Amino acid sequence: MHAITIDGERLRWQEVTGPGPLESGQVRLRVAWAGVNRADLMQRAGHYPPPPGESEILGLEVSGTVTEAGPGVEHLHAGDKVCALLAGGGYAEEVVVDARQVLPVPEGLGLRQAAALPEVYATAWLNLFMEGALAAGERVLLHAGASGVGTAAIQLCRAFGHPCFVTVGSEEKLAACRALGAEAGWNRHDGSFVEAVKAWGGADMILDPVGASYLADNQQVLNADGRLVLIGLMGGRTSELDLGRLLMKRQRLIGSTLRAKPPAAKGAILDALLTHVWPRLVSGALMPLVDRTWPIAEAEAAHEHMKRDANIGKVLLSVSGED
Repeated sequence: MHAITIDGERLRWQEVTGPGPLESGQVRLRVAWAGVNRADLMQRAGHYPPPPGESEILGLEVSGTVTEAGPGVEHLHAGDKVCALLAGGGYAEEVVVDARQVLPVPEGLGLRQAAALPEVYATAWLNLFMEGALAAGERVLLHAGASGVGTAAIQLCRAFGHPCFVTVGSEEKLAACRALGAEAGWNRHDGSFVEAVKAWGGADMILDPVGASYLADNQQVLNADGRLVLIGLMGGRTSELDLGRLLMKRQRLIGSTLRAKPPAAKGAILDALLTHVWPRLVSGALMPLVDRTWPIAEAEAAHEHMKRDANIGKVLLSVSGED
């Protein structure tokens, strides 16, 4: 099969050895579309290696067609149109994945749209409702609101009755987030978000992919009993934590990553998506947001686009072109 390899500082589409025989509980997919995530850029830079035993090929989510189901898999069959959450291997013509990490394409959507779903909605659901334990009406601060995860999280907040405030990098992105349902927002180029979020009413939960450079300000705007869920380190990994504020306001700091979770845990998250998110995708209450697409052989251009923080929503790579 063909897959993207890392050749020095360049990405190349070339022949590689494909996945081996299926083990119990696995399925083989012919990939139609692969999602691009910031984690791919981190892995490429040597900062986010795949979990032991997983593919070294980039790519954490795909859509495609089941070509083979392994022993013990009864709910998926050859020919099924699906999307899948991966620990690696998505930038390729074929992947093998645990069947618990596979979901059907929502009715009314195509394979291109479905590729924009698994990673962002799984990440948003996990961290808003499982790690962040949002209660009815609680208020959410979303950093990087125009990212793939951010745009999914805005829609989930709107759908489940949680006012949200976003921080973004441009007025265009702020307008896009408001259109998706964000109640208020802040352009980070205008300085600190602290006073704006305080005036809005503070946050009961913060979803933060930035890390160190936002820690002090996050603590200032986090309400009593608030939860700060850290999902990335775009702004560094080392900072000072105000333990007094943490103690007196009963704040909680939660670190969260999805990639290294075992298949059973990922399956539980996807089961929640199937129950709570998929019906809303079918009805149109939620939607995949695709920013731009490139052919898989032009993955380098897609990565450059994401490095520039130019995207609003998901960046996708076309592998087979099937929709």
